[in-house]
Amino acid sequence: MRFRKVYVEISNLCNLRCSFCPGTKRAGRRMADEEFAALMPKLQPYTQYLYFHLMGEPLCHPELKAFLQIAGEYGFRVILTTNGTLLTKMQDILLSAPALHKINISLHAFEANDLAVPFETYLQNCLSFGQAAQGEKLVVYRLWNGGGADELNEKILQTMHAFFPGQWVQERMGIRIGNRVYLEHGDKFDWPDLSAPEGDGPLFCYGLRDQIGVLCDGTVVPCCLDHEGDIPLGNLFQEELEEILLRPRAQAIYNGFSNREAIEPLCRRCGYARRFG
Repeated sequence: MRFRKVYVEISNLCNLRCSFCPGTKRAGRRMADEEFAALMPKLQPYTQYLYFHLMGEPLCHPELKAFLQIAGEYGFRVILTTNGTLLTKMQDILLSAPALHKINISLHAFEANDLAVPFETYLQNCLSFGQAAQGEKLVVYRLWNGGGADELNEKILQTMHAFFPGQWVQERMGIRIGNRVYLEHGDKFDWPDLSAPEGDGPLFCYGLRDQIGVLCDGTVVPCCLDHEGDIPLGNLFQEELEEILLRPRAQAIYNGFSNREAIEPLCRRCGYARRFG
């Protein structure tokens, strides 16, 4: 089995508290470099793309440069998702890392109530990074706040036009605003939570089909939305992925979705599963 992407949560610690993010009640943890290195040969047969994301801010990890180098040695292409607050500090490391393929910048992080700099400074730093990365890395600015706290979107777009004044072109992956630089709009969504009411009707998910997640303590979860590790399938620090994927729980999830049925309580509370049902 090959996955289109594997989410590796190198840390569940973050420097912001954004209103759209559920955070996690798990103990704060950073993956150690020896732990990360041990994952690489275990994941290599299953994917080419590693996403340093699930919970946490990857740019906060002190070993990020080493992680990018290790991932590159195994032939992985890395995608980072960041709130953008540390892009200026980390710019040289990011732009010089051959393994880094793509940076997703969640501009809707302006919703956070603990930005350390004024909003205008934050936005300019994020856009300056995109200018510097043009032609070198794929950069995607995300405004995933449709139907939510989107009152500053117009101001963001005006500033973005000043930094990227050329013609903006709608393409498959978003609006191309520069050389390998894109803008992506999306609606605010609710994260699945065991305390939420269950949905009804047919459900489907690409978890265990085109993606899996590995939390910072090694726990394997079916998808990138299991932010609390509510569906632990095994631990990749201690086991092989094939062994984990062949267990009855993982097989039941996969086969259930083949029949448009959610076996796990968390999945029955997931809005994304209803979208694909």
